[in-house]
Amino acid sequence: MPVLFRQFSAFFGVGVLAAIVHYSVLIGGVELAGLGAVPATLAGYILGGLVSYVLNRRHTYRSDRPHEEAGWRFAVVAGVGFLLTYGLMSLFVNRWSLPYLPAQIVTTGIVLVWSFFAHKYWSFGQNRP
Repeated sequence: MPVLFRQFSAFFGVGVLAAIVHYSVLIGGVELAGLGAVPATLAGYILGGLVSYVLNRRHTYRSDRPHEEAGWRFAVVAGVGFLLTYGLMSLFVNRWSLPYLPAQIVTTGIVLVWSFFAHKYWSFGQNRP
């Protein structure tokens, strides 16, 4: 259990940095550029995802899986997270008319749990013989 706790703690820390990027793009897109919350959050998700890949590969999972393999796996997991973000934010903001920041906080929590386990066991998991 200590390894799982260390990994989740590191994942959470990396997630905070990625979330700062994500939320900065979201808020800037909505408040400064006049974008809708859904397109702004998706742009933020992509930029935050780049931060997440680099830091999680190195610090959270300490993966030696080659970039050629880990990269596409990360992209698949991130793609599912992207679709979850799109679906949840569309539901919360467009359908239920909830404020975009609380909706994004809930969405982030859901996508965080999905991403942690998918990256741990699939994207960056060790190759088994």
